[in-house]
Amino acid sequence: QVQLVESGGGLVQAGGSLGLSCVASGRTFSNFIMGWFRQAPGKEREFVAAITWSGGTTNYADSVKGRFTISRNNARNTMYLQMNSLKPEDTAIYYCAATYSSTWKFRVREFGYWGQGTQVTVSS
Repeated sequence: QVQLVESGGGLVQAGGSLGLSCVASGRTFSNFIMGWFRQAPGKEREFVAAITWSGGTTNYADSVKGRFTISRNNARNTMYLQMNSLKPEDTAIYYCAATYSSTWKFRVREFGYWGQGTQVTVSS
């Protein structure tokens, strides 16, 4: 079993920055992909970014490329999401997610482990 706990988030003005963290615990993390998803009110949960635990390879949704940076610290079992140049449309609950896979995963249903979510609100 894997447990994921997010922290960070909050309220920021448009153009500002916020950072999120996700601490993983439980099983070992070989062949592990961790990602961030978000869900805005009235919308489906969507992929934001993902990173492979071993090699640190990253992937981003087009809507956040160049603004968000995903990273991880293996020694601390922690994944991060640095969000810069935030826009009101980035407002959502952000979820940390993880799955065991040797190939890229992007769909909500492909991730078996989820955190509780943290609110990010960007005011205009």
